[in-house]
Formats: sequence, structure tokens, C-alpha cells
Amino acid sequence: MEELTEVITAAEFHPIDCNLLVYSSSKGTIRLCDMRSSALCDKHAKLFEEPEDPTNRSFFSEIISSISDVKFSHSGRYMITRDYLSVKVWDLNMDTKPVESYQVHEYLRSKLCSLYENDCIFDKFETCWNGADSQIMTGSYNNFFRIFDRNTKRDITLEASRENAKPRAVLKPRKVCTGGKRKKDEISVDCLDFNKKILHTAWHPTENIIAVAATNNLYLFQDKV
Repeated sequence: MEELTEVITAAEFHPIDCNLLVYSSSKGTIRLCDMRSSALCDKHAKLFEEPEDPTNRSFFSEIISSISDVKFSHSGRYMITRDYLSVKVWDLNMDTKPVESYQVHEYLRSKLCSLYENDCIFDKFETCWNGADSQIMTGSYNNFFRIFDRNTKRDITLEASRENAKPRAVLKPRKVCTGGKRKKDEISVDCLDFNKKILHTAWHPTENIIAVAATNNLYLFQDKV
């Protein structure tokens, strides 16, 4: 194990073309394999990798670029990948860079040293599509989860907790304050509970119903009817 420099972190078959398989690695690469050419997937048909920004290079760069989840869209045209700080949308026809990138909790970049010391930097967050491939959901800390709308480019942070899990309770958007004066409804980045985390999320394929797993609790939320 000590000799390993790269490991496979996630894998999934294409929803339409059963011969296509994608898998991600701890070095931030995604490989698309076509089993029509070979049943042994030691050679890839396409390699998806985003060039690293030299200005953001640090001791933690390789750790936070490790991909924890990859999911094909229902249409099969796109796929999403989740690394430690962001979610990226890739077009299967363009392997040079992602077509969309969403910051999940960029405010944690200044906290990477602390997150490394408490091992949180190695947490593996999942991500998922809604049924129409128009929205993306993924988890964060403090039992927060994020939803990104690909059409409007809007995003929202919501919290899964027993207080707001009562029947017909409406979830209120949450905001994280990174410094300066904190507004009434905001929470300071220094007050986030890193023991509370949402690693697993799921979206119903046809209904606007989501499921999020927060430690030992499973929460189901439905759009207002």
C-alpha cells in the first residue's frame, strides 16, 4: 500500500451506452473507458483533467484535488465530479477542462491546515443530479448541503437538522460569514461543526424529493406542494 501513488476513488457505468465506464482517481483525473476495445480497462479512451492553477498551489493541492465522487447525468451527455472544495461539470465531448465549476465551501481554503490535522480534509463527499439534470446537490459541514441551479447560476445553502425536520417546516437559506461583521442570519466559519457533515445525498429521479444523510440521521425533504 505504501508504494501506491494513485488510487481509484469512484466509478460508474454510462446510463445509456453500457460499454462506457468512467472512473476517477486520487490525483484528480477522470478516465473514460470503452469496453468495446478491451474488457481490461488498463487503457482509457479519454482522460479528463483540469490544469492546475499555479497561484493556488500549496502543500494541500494534491489532497483537495482528489475526486471523491463521479456521476453521469441522466442524459449521458455530462458528468459531475466532486473534489474537496468544488463540484465540476464535464462535457463528455470536451476533455480539456470542465464546462462548469461550482464552489461548495471555498471559505474553508484558509482552514486547510486545521482540517488536515483533524483528518477532515480526507472526507469523501458525494454529489448527485436532479431528474432533469438542471440542478446539482452535494453536502458540506455543519449539516449544510448545497444546491446549484445550472440554468440560473444561483445556489443555496440549506441545513438538515431535527429542528427544521418537522412536517411542513420550510428550510431557510443559510450563509457562512468569513470575516468582519456578522449579520443576524449568518454563521461564522469559525463556528462550523466539522463533526456534523453530510457525505451522502440522493435526488429522486422524477420527483423533487431529496435525501441527505447526516451522521446517523436520514432526512427527506420535498419541494413545496
